[in-house]
Amino acid sequence: MAVENVSSVTEFILVGLTGQPELQLPLFFLFLVNYVVTVVGNLSLIILICFYSHLHTPMYFFLFNLSFIDLCYSSVVTPKMLMSFNSERNLISFAGCMAQLFFFCFFIISECYVLTAMAYDRYVAICKPLLYTITMTPQVCSLLMAASYVMGFAGAMAHTGCMIRLTFCDSNTINHYICEIFPLLQLSCSSTYANELVISIIESTVVIVSSAIIFISYALILFNILHMPSAKGWTKALNTCSSHVITLGLFYGFGLLTHVKSSSAGSLGQGKHFSVFYTNVVPMLNPLIYSLRNKDVKLALRKILKRVTN
Repeated sequence: MAVENVSSVTEFILVGLTGQPELQLPLFFLFLVNYVVTVVGNLSLIILICFYSHLHTPMYFFLFNLSFIDLCYSSVVTPKMLMSFNSERNLISFAGCMAQLFFFCFFIISECYVLTAMAYDRYVAICKPLLYTITMTPQVCSLLMAASYVMGFAGAMAHTGCMIRLTFCDSNTINHYICEIFPLLQLSCSSTYANELVISIIESTVVIVSSAIIFISYALILFNILHMPSAKGWTKALNTCSSHVITLGLFYGFGLLTHVKSSSAGSLGQGKHFSVFYTNVVPMLNPLIYSLRNKDVKLALRKILKRVTN
């Protein structure tokens, strides 16, 4: 039997980040600059990896996908957020809201698994360098990325499918700048038990799988580093992992903080403000982290700029 949404609500109003009029214009320009830097940074990294053959390695293949995901989910979030600073009633249709929810969940969950695959890649590179090219073949890398996107798609379908089944009766004002799960659940006038169960299952799966692989990978990396005979080997290994560790800390740190705040009705507003960091700040910082701390990327950038200027 086809599932039909019987809600009387056909559109939602997004409250936005703040209701203070004097902050609307400064915040608009701040997040506009943030979005431009995010797009330029991630797009530049994607172009560099595509056209510079020296970067056609598993590590940069994963970085390419990370930049692509950051670019996409930033584009899902920020344009609608910018509209909230310029309109009194930032409306979004029911279908548009569900589409935004789907793509937001898809890219966020996919990024979790891409970061996990990158941790495994670093483990093989440092702990099994002689077997690296044999282990991390193009087929294996493609399979890891396909699995990341499939898991993201499955999670997004589950979240969105359960949300479509809910009934929204009277209230249509979302206390957020995007169609997020917890603010939407607050508006439902039907049982949200299935949604909460799906949230628990998906989050538990992502956290357990990602955390286990990342923790084991870095535990083995640390063990290997401690048994390296030379300080030069330590430095090289730490430099190889540092960018990824920073990215992991930012993404999971702000994500966890946002979830803890958003899952409580009383702290929903705080969750909205904390979510700015992983929806806007992290996608902007990732290309800077990987380019400023990476000799290969800086070398490729210099060569590209030299070709353009000559």
